[in-house]
Amino acid sequence: MKTYIYKSSRKDELYLYITIKDDFSAVPQTLYDSMGNEPIFVMEITLSADKPLARENVKKVMENLQEQGYHVQMPPRSDNLTSFKEPAKYVN
Repeated sequence: MKTYIYKSSRKDELYLYITIKDDFSAVPQTLYDSMGNEPIFVMEITLSADKPLARENVKKVMENLQEQGYHVQMPPRSDNLTSFKEPAKYVN
């Protein structure tokens, strides 16, 4: 399945996959707007169920592309900084 990947100009590591280059007609307007001024083309790839992707489940991506016409790859979750504990300080 030929796929075109675009990155957000607003949010790092947010990617949008579509099946027709520069055709965002299947993408909801709010999602498109959240990508920034205009999504930035990154690459063209051919998806195959037997070729895994680095951070996404290729079967889920293909399913989303077939059913809704797009797939969104969200940025990875960062560790919860509120649970960060500073190491104890050594006092003389």
